[in-house]
Amino acid sequence: MTTYDLLGVGVGPFNLSLAALTDGVEDISAVFLDENPEFSWHPGLLIDGTTLQVPFLADLVTLADPTSRWSFLAYLAEHERLYPFYFTEDFHISRREYDHYCRWAAETLPSCRFGLRVTAVHWDGTDEVFRVETQDVHTARCATFTARNVVLGVGTEPTVPAPMRGLPGKEVFHSSAYVDRAGSLREATDITVLGSGQSGAEVFLDLLRAPQAPEQRLRWLTRSRAFAPMEYSKLGLEHFTPDYTRYFHSLPQHTRDSVLAGQGQLYKAGSAETLAEIHRVIYERGVGGRDPDVTMMPNVAVTDAHRGDGGIELACHHVEQDRTFTVNTHRVVLATGYSAQRPACLDPLADVVDQDASGRYRISADYRVSLDDTVTGGLYVQNAEMHTHGVGAPDLGLGAHRAAVILNAVTGRNVYPLARRSAFTTFGVE
Repeated sequence: MTTYDLLGVGVGPFNLSLAALTDGVEDISAVFLDENPEFSWHPGLLIDGTTLQVPFLADLVTLADPTSRWSFLAYLAEHERLYPFYFTEDFHISRREYDHYCRWAAETLPSCRFGLRVTAVHWDGTDEVFRVETQDVHTARCATFTARNVVLGVGTEPTVPAPMRGLPGKEVFHSSAYVDRAGSLREATDITVLGSGQSGAEVFLDLLRAPQAPEQRLRWLTRSRAFAPMEYSKLGLEHFTPDYTRYFHSLPQHTRDSVLAGQGQLYKAGSAETLAEIHRVIYERGVGGRDPDVTMMPNVAVTDAHRGDGGIELACHHVEQDRTFTVNTHRVVLATGYSAQRPACLDPLADVVDQDASGRYRISADYRVSLDDTVTGGLYVQNAEMHTHGVGAPDLGLGAHRAAVILNAVTGRNVYPLARRSAFTTFGVE
């Protein structure tokens, strides 16, 4: 049996980045496992016309190794799209093309294997390896892999607010399933979108642009204080640099939690361009004195929900006015974000994983989960460390850097030299 130096659980963009950077490193053996039959990146949100919120340089490898054969430019060259892309002069690529780029890498990289569900991860103290149990999703055949290091890249899961849980899937669903459920929305005459992040803005804009059912009314509610754009100034973006990540990790945990609570505008809001287009479309719908049949209301918390005779009844509370009111609607799209969940496959390691007072991983600067001293292998995480590394954890622009840090830690050398300075801002006192 081959004992791998590195085994990745999940093949999303972040572990795919690690797979790409590991490819060609001669003294490292690696394998990456995913239960899905093929690579798929937020398929329910591949809405026509939507783009990444980061430049194309935030691909799998470029910000760690711009010479890599797995760069977005290399993908364009292989698909004979370099000149069309050059003339497009657009720094922000479509979500659909980013998904196709990642599929190209996942299908070509020899270390990526799909259709294998990881069911359990054990530590074998005798042989000093992780034993990773898997099941083939097609044949149900079980197999065990061994590895000296494991990297969790299982992604995040849709967050459904407590009042909405248990409601019918046709009438109420998360925005992650929007493309698949769009057909059921076309027949509804009253649609409510909850959440003012980029997903909520994109869903609302797509509904505004779609052919209207007779007398269709659209509603957009959010707990946020305003439909304000995400912070996108040049210096504001420096919160998504390795410099800020290192600074944030150096803070005490109670300070980290306090800082994160006030940084929503850095990563939770919609883009200024999307919000401007929403305004433009609503303006056009009102030409000639027509009623646009659109309601946009911030400062609203949904406190309860149930299925009524005419659809879904939402109990709402206007936070600033401290007033309650009821909304009756036919469909609810929950653009309520995502959260990291501890995968069940880690249950066998529960007694050796160190946790903070809130039950979260304790994670070192090199993304290694703190384990009991009896475990000599490394357990690393990708996009499960916002509480220790800051707002950049889910950002694609830091994916290649984080993968390079992990690979350097696993090998014990600088396979990929990392820049000593990445921001003009000095975030703390030396």
